Amino acid sequence: MDKLSVVKIGGNVIEDATALQSFLNDFAKMQGPKILVHGGGKKATAMAQQMDVPVKMVDGRRITDAQNLDIITMLYGGKINKNIVAQLQALDCNAVGLSGADGNAIQAVKRPIKIIDYGFVGDVVGVNNNFFQLLLHGGYTPVCCAITHDQKGQLLNTNADTIAATLAQSLSQYFEVSLWYCFEKQGVLENIEDNSSVIETITPEKYRKLKTEHVIHSGMIPKIDNCLNALQNGVTEVKIGAPQMISGKTKHTTLIL
Repeated sequence: MDKLSVVKIGGNVIEDATALQSFLNDFAKMQGPKILVHGGGKKATAMAQQMDVPVKMVDGRRITDAQNLDIITMLYGGKINKNIVAQLQALDCNAVGLSGADGNAIQAVKRPIKIIDYGFVGDVVGVNNNFFQLLLHGGYTPVCCAITHDQKGQLLNTNADTIAATLAQSLSQYFEVSLWYCFEKQGVLENIEDNSSVIETITPEKYRKLKTEHVIHSGMIPKIDNCLNALQNGVTEVKIGAPQMISGKTKHTTLIL
């Protein structure tokens, strides 16, 4: 079974042209089939402010009304995605930029209104495995932005972490999949103030202990829940850390069952 790397890159790296170029250099050198997933929430917020479009967040989650969806589509599916694709092409990595609508790549449903109406936010319900296999076996590198579709003509803003985890799980039927979450920290930290205090390995038992001790809390909990769910659904390994980890330059956190 071929190995596949699914790499998610966070907004802080996309914000910084030098950091992004360094990451893409390392990503282009990764051996074997690979997929890149990106968001761009900070740029979307900045553009909305420039255009006097209100941005509403609830518990760190964006409410996506029609105006914000237009901005997200322009940035994620346009400027950010195509710049990344062009830079990867310059590095001899044959990248193809995708939204969930392209090739029916990633299908979603509009999140139902319970307590909060999130607007045009999508929850993933399906992945077109045949399409991704066709690209990967053809030597192409999919670059997926955080936009899905509902198969009825509606684009939906979707969490990039979730897209990466869902792709990894779905394609684990055909590949030995490693899932990489790159963000601004060196990994999951024992002490949030000390970037060198990386917890190098986390098992489900250790995770429960670290949560009880409040070492892991708030925004890191859904990220690790996502990771463990991926491992329980066919993904071989999950790594969390700074972008340099994909080239072996830094310590990072590995999650295993």
